[in-house]
Amino acid sequence: MKLYVIYGGKNAEHEVSVKSAFSILQHIYYDYYTVIPVYITREGSWFRGTEVESRDSIQSKAELVDLKQKQPFSFNELLEGESVAFPVLHGPNGEDGTVQGLFETLDIPYVGSGVLASAIGMDKLISKSVFKEAGLSVLPYKEVKLRDWKVSQQDVCEALETYLDYPMYVKPVNQGSSVGITRALNSEELTEAIELAFNYDYRIVVEKGVSVREIEVAILGNEDVHTSVPGELVKQKPFYAYEDKYLNQKVVREIPAKISAELTKKMRKMAADAFEAINGSGISRADFFLTEDGEVYINEVNTIPGFTSNSMYPKVWAKTGIPYADLIEEVIQLGLRRHKDKYKLSTEVTTEDDSIEMESINAELDTK
Repeated sequence: MKLYVIYGGKNAEHEVSVKSAFSILQHIYYDYYTVIPVYITREGSWFRGTEVESRDSIQSKAELVDLKQKQPFSFNELLEGESVAFPVLHGPNGEDGTVQGLFETLDIPYVGSGVLASAIGMDKLISKSVFKEAGLSVLPYKEVKLRDWKVSQQDVCEALETYLDYPMYVKPVNQGSSVGITRALNSEELTEAIELAFNYDYRIVVEKGVSVREIEVAILGNEDVHTSVPGELVKQKPFYAYEDKYLNQKVVREIPAKISAELTKKMRKMAADAFEAINGSGISRADFFLTEDGEVYINEVNTIPGFTSNSMYPKVWAKTGIPYADLIEEVIQLGLRRHKDKYKLSTEVTTEDDSIEMESINAELDTK
């Protein structure tokens, strides 16, 4: 079976994706697959690398983005023989349902959630509505649209200051990995933060800032959902930017998180509930805020969490008892099983005559 590891992408999380792909390629069970790396440039062009034969075949991340070693990728290749796609794409144009829709159209099995769950997980506003409907607590927030900002910046800021207290966190709706997120302490910083966020999306969400610990729980499964021990991002300052998390490696991860057994049980259940609420499948990571008085708020669900050597997702699963290589194999198998289960669903309309005929057949079977 051919395994296509797809990485890069036309978005701000391009570099994280390359790092995740590099780690995954070092942990695949190569006896089971013909592994083919597929690189998507920042401009959105797809390139096929040469077959990766072993964990030692690729020595550096630079090899994964070197176009001299690649050729244009043809989607027809996915239709030739047995194939499975492993999208390692973080953020828009990869984690938001777009690539998943491509695989669905081509009828190719793939790792991770489907179109709907991916789109909901990527959209911070829609996901909050879904979480609230499922009975999960979220921090107070407000939506800001670019068109309203262009009409009157003052009215927008005044409305936010009326509803939310400082500090506020300003986030693009469709971004991850802290891209475009700013902590604002006053009106001037709020204006600057909103301007920055609109560089990444035409809709932004502004949340009330509270003193919290950031706890993360990994999720694995389709209908049968499993959760990991929680891990904590131990912060030395109120907010870590993209560079701190992925480039400077300044974030300390405490695994397992130093929380009570009761809170651990609660967060693991909330993670599973959130995953099921968005109709997730395969893999995800649920991120929570834990306040000083023990209140738990869900922040988001990442349907394609980071797989770098320093990422929380593989680390908490390792602590839970699933080593990285076994984890990779399990997520691939979950994608294959999800695709197989789709074939059990009917693609034809059943008419009234068909129903009568089926009832007659069932009646005959019952008498035998």
